[in-house]
Amino acid sequence: MVNQKINRLTVIEAPKKQEEKNNPEEIPKESDFKEIFDSKLKDLKISGHAAKRLKERNLEMDPVEYLKLKEAVSQLKKKGGNDSLVITGKAAYIIDVKNKTIVTAMDKENMENNVFTKIDSTMVIN
Repeated sequence: MVNQKINRLTVIEAPKKQEEKNNPEEIPKESDFKEIFDSKLKDLKISGHAAKRLKERNLEMDPVEYLKLKEAVSQLKKKGGNDSLVITGKAAYIIDVKNKTIVTAMDKENMENNVFTKIDSTMVIN
């Protein structure tokens, strides 16, 4: 089961006065909202493919595992990692470091005899 938790809550305040709502210059454009949203979304993301693999393989993404992966991404980014294999006590993950996105996940039992391609770095975490 995929258990994603959002650790950070961002509040975007709406205009307080009625006349501000009617002023077209004061209403945020859709592109402005997307920029604000994207700038606030700095945490690790899980791709649709990775979410599907987590579910299929009965891997639970608990807060401790999530924080380990988030810290791994930070360290890999400092070292120049792009597409990285991160192995924890629970599973192996392929992570797109630049986009801070878990691309896929595999439980440790299924790691044997598998070939990991298109990665430039590996990190093992306990």
